[in-house]
Amino acid sequence: MSASNLKNETNMQIGDKAPQVLGIDQDGKEIRLSDYAGKKLVLYFYPKDSTSGCTAEACNLRDNYAQLRKEGYEVVGVSVQDGRSHKKFIEKNALPFPLIADTEKTLNESFGVWGEKSMYGRKYFGTFRTTFIIGTDGRIERIFTPKEIKVKEHAAQILGE
Repeated sequence: MSASNLKNETNMQIGDKAPQVLGIDQDGKEIRLSDYAGKKLVLYFYPKDSTSGCTAEACNLRDNYAQLRKEGYEVVGVSVQDGRSHKKFIEKNALPFPLIADTEKTLNESFGVWGEKSMYGRKYFGTFRTTFIIGTDGRIERIFTPKEIKVKEHAAQILGE
């Protein structure tokens, strides 16, 4: 996908500085970019806890978490469900990484991944599945758009395999 197409799909662009405060996780802890100093951050936005595609994506990242970390990556998920929903999702799937409860849609909107969607002719607002790779300098290095992400192979996509 060309950079010009990408500009229409997200607010954050490759080279942009990511915000320092990312949000509050499932335990009420503030997640900051500085928590991941010296690491590349996989910040992945997903539509909803415990749905088939989102579970497949989270489990793929879980199953490849050791390899991602070995390659210098950390993983943080983001959706608009609350901390209680995230805790259940984490416990049910043994997820080893935090999930930001973006209930006010602040991060979704600042990254440009919240918008009108359509399913079976019904229009509604939701999160576009998007992954941002944030480099050690705090700048966005790569963006995986909704059309690019393969939920069952997402870790391999990130690792460039």
